[in-house]
Amino acid sequence: MRRVETRPPSFPGVGPDAVTPWKDAERWQVLCGDTGHWRVGVYAPEHGSAADVRELERHDCPELFVLLSGRVTLVLSDGAGGTREVPLEDRRPLLVTSPHTGYCPDGPHTGIALVVERDSFDTEYRPIGEWR
Repeated sequence: MRRVETRPPSFPGVGPDAVTPWKDAERWQVLCGDTGHWRVGVYAPEHGSAADVRELERHDCPELFVLLSGRVTLVLSDGAGGTREVPLEDRRPLLVTSPHTGYCPDGPHTGIALVVERDSFDTEYRPIGEWR
């Protein structure tokens, strides 16, 4: 098990009323936020199938996922050492509190989800079987 603490980021190059670009083929990119409260990013999983997933992460706060393009499936802990898969649906927000990660069924980084989360939180990472 490993823990990572996330603290409020700065958002260099992001101005008010400006388009915020992101790079293709990157797993996670923070786009903007309100320091001390929330942040928004895009998530494009590097995994191409559930078989590629070895580790899940859990934050000490919920995350909201919304599919922007392609296909993204979240892998969630079932609480008994296994997982269940939840495909994101177009324009259907999913609030996640379980240990999780994701994959793109059409290949790495082919799907993109918008993620809204707090900008300060702790994250725990464990192998799938350790989430009980």
